[in-house]
Order: sequence, then C-alpha cells, then structure tokens
Amino acid sequence: MKIIIGNGEIAVIQGDITEQETDAIVNAANNHLWMGGGVAGAIKRKGGGIIEKEAVSQGPVEVGKAVITTGGDLKARYVIHAAGMGQDLKTDQTKIKNSTYNSLKLAEEKGLSSIAFPAIGTGVGGFSSQKCANIVLKEAVDFLQEAKNLRNIVFVLYDTGTLEAFKGELETMFSANK
Repeated sequence: MKIIIGNGEIAVIQGDITEQETDAIVNAANNHLWMGGGVAGAIKRKGGGIIEKEAVSQGPVEVGKAVITTGGDLKARYVIHAAGMGQDLKTDQTKIKNSTYNSLKLAEEKGLSSIAFPAIGTGVGGFSSQKCANIVLKEAVDFLQEAKNLRNIVFVLYDTGTLEAFKGELETMFSANK
C-alpha cells in the first residue's frame, strides 16, 4: 500500500527490512546502541559486526535520539539507529515519536532520499502495533510535507498482524484527509 504526500510517498509492506534497497534502514535500538535480538540482531547478522561497532562508539545517547552508521554488507548504504528505549527495554509514545522524528531528520540532513522503518518498540519494547502505527505514520506524513531530500518512506513489517495495523491506520489517515 502506498500514498503520495507532497513530492514523496509512504509505503507499507510486509517483508524483511534487511533486504531493503533504500538509502538507509532503521534499527529499533536501545540508547546504548548495542544490537541484541529482534530487528537489531537481524541487521547485525546480515550486515556484519561493523554496524554495531560504529553504533556503540556513538553511544550512549538520550532515548529518542538517532545516530547513523555504515550499512556494512546490507543493500542499504546506512543504518539509522533510533533509540526508542533505554536499558530497561521499555518504551512509550513519546520515545517512539521522538526516535522516529530524529531518524527522519538525520536522513534529511544526510541528503538521503529513501528510508525503511520497522515498527519501533513493538518487539521487545512490547508497545501496541496499532498505537505505534498511529504515531510513526503521523510523523512520516508530517515530515514528508516539509522534506527537501527525503522522498520515500517505507514501513517494512515482519508479521501480518502488524502489517494490517499499519495498513488500517494509513487508510484511516488518508481517508480523513480527503
């Protein structure tokens, strides 16, 4: 599912974020930026340990911030590490909102045109997929309206339940704006 926003587009797809050919993919990170399981573990396994090494060297960061590293052996050139939780591995609406915004801002500042996000906070963070979709899609829509470089934001969702939550939220937002 895709919608056009200004000069860009937002897409919601099911798949493996590590296979995306966007300029950057987003890692749902903790604020110390070590890469354990879930999305982070998959990125580290496929992209190589250099990604974690570069990330950890920039941490710890404030929860809600984002840093950028090489993409290692991934198809994406970069990984943006969105610190959506602290060492307690818990998250909330504000942390997800801030880490999403700061990831988009970092991509824009680096002149990137495309970025792929997972459902930040819905894995080990235990946050609701529906609430996550509402927060991150709103941030993406708002950001694209002002972006100069960023044109393509893809939400790559691993499981069907999360995919359906994101599709439903995007449909609701899009129909409300007509």
